[in-house]
Amino acid sequence: MEIKILGPGCAKCKSLDKLTHEVVEKNGIKANITKVEDIMEIMKYGVMSTPALVIDEKVVMKGRVPSSDELKQLLTK
Repeated sequence: MEIKILGPGCAKCKSLDKLTHEVVEKNGIKANITKVEDIMEIMKYGVMSTPALVIDEKVVMKGRVPSSDELKQLLTK
């Protein structure tokens, strides 16, 4: 699984990055996590509000930080 955290480095972006690493590690999910901070790269996904979560090149959430349970559901479905 390829996971990308899209965001320029704001507090919410850092929070989503940290939470994603925690959920992946805690649940034994095999994934590569990449932080994308380049605004031009972020815009290629059509994302206008960050942070955004991309799983296997599909934007699954944007503009907020999910709860750890919600994030686990997104990563395990």
